[in-house]
Amino acid sequence: MMADRRTFLREIFKGAGLSTIGGAVWSGFIESSAADPLVLRPPGAVPEEEFPAKCIKCGRCVENCPFGTLRLAGPGDRAAIGTPHFTARSVPCYMCRDIPCVPVCPSGALDKSLVSDKDDSGGQRLDINKAKMGLAVIDRENCIACWGIQCDACHRACPLIDKAIVLNMSRNERTGRHAFMAPEVKAEHCTGCGVCERVCITEKASIFVLPRKIAMGKAQDRYIRGWKAEDEKRLEGLGTDVRTNTPRSSKSAVDYLNNAD
Repeated sequence: MMADRRTFLREIFKGAGLSTIGGAVWSGFIESSAADPLVLRPPGAVPEEEFPAKCIKCGRCVENCPFGTLRLAGPGDRAAIGTPHFTARSVPCYMCRDIPCVPVCPSGALDKSLVSDKDDSGGQRLDINKAKMGLAVIDRENCIACWGIQCDACHRACPLIDKAIVLNMSRNERTGRHAFMAPEVKAEHCTGCGVCERVCITEKASIFVLPRKIAMGKAQDRYIRGWKAEDEKRLEGLGTDVRTNTPRSSKSAVDYLNNAD
């Protein structure tokens, strides 16, 4: 009887231990299923707060990616389990013109309208340059081009060279003989493909892609960029003429700039 009782208690404790382990594993699944603000999604992805609910985890986008860029998230990944994502440092998006991952999405999690332009007939034409997967950010403290060492790996590799990444050249005042060729990212053109991060030669990439919501600030609507026509149009119909009056504004802009005083 005592032996049977010991066996019975041992089985109970073993079952309890397995339940605890199972619970811990399941909690890990639940935790990794939450939306992560740092995850990079395929071209045409709807906002991250909507994506996990819209994505049906069918994997068709992954199957149609010819470069193996996309993969379905598993336990421990930053993305919700079963949803597509990519890691730019490992395999970036190589900007396929026909964007094969998007048209096959059956749920609208990858939205064709977000990567399309109007064609001559008024219909939609896929345009990978409209993708906004993320935004490349430069760590100027560790980018060797910003140190004055010649490197333009990210610039040369950029699919939108001289648009998404440009080189700013300046004189090295200390030596008087060398020039800096520092890269600069233009947010309006950067697609977040991550090719620049993939080719960066520093041990840890000094240019890296973040979701645009994380990488970019946001100015209030009351601010107007006077050099942009679309911003100036926001003033039309307001019925007010708001100006800032200072001693400098008493002169015309040309007179002020030409007067050293």
